[in-house]
Amino acid sequence: MKPETAAIHAPNLVKAITGDVTSPIHLSTTFFRGEDGGYPGGHMYSRISNPNRVALEKVITALEGGADTCAFSSGNTAGMVVFQALKPGSHIIAPDDMYWGFKKQLLTIFADILSFDFVDLTEVDKIENYVKPNTALIWAETPSNPLLKVCDIEALGKIAKNHQLIFAVDSTFVSPILQNPIALGADIVMHSTTKYIGGHSDVLGGSLTFAAKNEFWEKVKNIQETGGAVPSPFDCFLLLRSIKTLAYRMKGHCENAEKLANYLVQHPKVEAVFYPGLSSHPQYDIVKKQMKGFGGMLSILTKGDADFARKVVNSVKIFSQATSLGGVESLIEHRASIEGPNTKTPQNLIRISVGLEHIDDLIADLEQALG
Repeated sequence: MKPETAAIHAPNLVKAITGDVTSPIHLSTTFFRGEDGGYPGGHMYSRISNPNRVALEKVITALEGGADTCAFSSGNTAGMVVFQALKPGSHIIAPDDMYWGFKKQLLTIFADILSFDFVDLTEVDKIENYVKPNTALIWAETPSNPLLKVCDIEALGKIAKNHQLIFAVDSTFVSPILQNPIALGADIVMHSTTKYIGGHSDVLGGSLTFAAKNEFWEKVKNIQETGGAVPSPFDCFLLLRSIKTLAYRMKGHCENAEKLANYLVQHPKVEAVFYPGLSSHPQYDIVKKQMKGFGGMLSILTKGDADFARKVVNSVKIFSQATSLGGVESLIEHRASIEGPNTKTPQNLIRISVGLEHIDDLIADLEQALG
């Protein structure tokens, strides 16, 4: 099935006696055992499995072209489980422009357990210089947050395979509709399902999709089932509802973001625009090779300091000044102030999640905010 069809039909559960077209919410935390002690309904306890979560994992697996998916209660949890599943003392190669939440995990929670180097993954020819005897994982993020760097997934996958490393890709910024890392050589695809997959800023979630059901998948599955940081049945229901429109929402996000980026490039108070769809993007050739669309995220550098950038985000009328991304509403924020005093994000950077409002209204709002 094509993505538009799979998003609607792949998660369907077995037809209920009542004939529901939309899957009902299964709130039961425990399930009947048969006379033989087994579980004829296929579920024992909701921490281990639940009909709604199984349906969610099934559709994400289908969209990513993987072997299995593990769903979690947040994107941060999904990423953290990968780090937890590594042997103590393992080394990670991670992007220098890594999502601050994951970088904070490594620098605090895993500081005495794992080692890591934050490197520019766009410089593929230098990556092997960082491979050590204890290196276990290459963690990529493409496009990156917030500088929209794009790394060559296929090239990194070959490096990982040559050195027998696990290769994971955070694909949150573009969703399974626009990019499928497994087809390009990734072992794991991570999503914060809170973002585009949820799409309505009303549910937290995360997922890990695996190219194969191997030993590392078994470790992650064990952490999911034993640790229990799983999404609730209602969270899964909301995500399944949202996925049905994902392909068409992404078309709108991409169209609006591309138009907004082209407008901002010409603006006299904008120093630079970071957007994969601009021919001036440093990795534009890679973008065209591995992405099916340019996404709804962009960042700009204003011609001014942090005070001017803050003035802009405080002056918008339609954009919402808020953290997160991927919702139907457009969001804007001064990113450095979110990431804290140790951030390497430029102080004049504004990150924008372009929503599905009319593009003329979005342009007019930024025009007046930029002054």
